[in-house]
Amino acid sequence: MGANQAVAGDGDRRLGRRALLVGGAAAAAGTVALTRDELSRLYWRLPGVRKARVAGAVDFRGARWVAASPANYRTADRPSDYPVDRVVVHVTQGGYASAVKAFQDPAHQAAAHYIVRQDGRITQLVRELDVAFHAGNRSYNERSVGIEHEGFVDRPEDFTDAMYAASARLTAAICRRYGMAVDREHVIGHAEVPGTDHTDPGEHWDWERYMGLVRRVGQA
Repeated sequence: MGANQAVAGDGDRRLGRRALLVGGAAAAAGTVALTRDELSRLYWRLPGVRKARVAGAVDFRGARWVAASPANYRTADRPSDYPVDRVVVHVTQGGYASAVKAFQDPAHQAAAHYIVRQDGRITQLVRELDVAFHAGNRSYNERSVGIEHEGFVDRPEDFTDAMYAASARLTAAICRRYGMAVDREHVIGHAEVPGTDHTDPGEHWDWERYMGLVRRVGQA
C-alpha cells in the first residue's frame, strides 16, 4: 500500500456501454468487426459471467486463502485476456491483520493478490486470474501480480529473513508461471508504477538481496 494508503480502483468499476452492446449490436448491424482478443476481454466483463473457480483454491502452494472483497478486484481470465508480465512489490504500512481488514472492506477500493507476513507466512486474497486494484494504474493492474509485505517502509527491521525468503519463492513461482525474466524490469516496486504517489517498498527494501534470492530459487 505504501506511505499513501488511499488507493483508488483501476477506473473500470462499471461495465462500459460497448461491452453491454457488443453482442446485439455486432450481430444486428453486421458492421462491427471485433478481434478475438477484444471479444475475450469484453466477455469476462459482462454481468454474471465468471470462470469456474474452486472455493478456497490458491495459486501458490502453501498459501492461506482469505478472500478480499469483490469490490476491490475485477474478475478476469488472466493470462488469456490480459498477459501478465510484472510483479509489483508493496509494503502494507501496518500490520497483517489491518491489511487483511482493509482488503476485505468494499469501501477501500484496493487489494493485492498476496500478503507476506514477517514470519514468512503467505496469504492469498485475490486469484491471479483476476485484476486486483493494487497499483493505482489500470494498465499495471491488468498486467501484474501485487505482493504486499507486512511492515513499514521506514523500519528496516520489519523486512525479516523469513519474509525475504518466502516472498522470493513466491515471486520466482510467478515469474516461472508467466515466463517472466527475473530482473528489475519485471519485478518492480509500487513507487515505480507510472503515475503513482506511493513510496513503497522504500529505501530499506534490499533489492540486491531480494533479486538474488529470487534468481537462486528460480534456478533450483
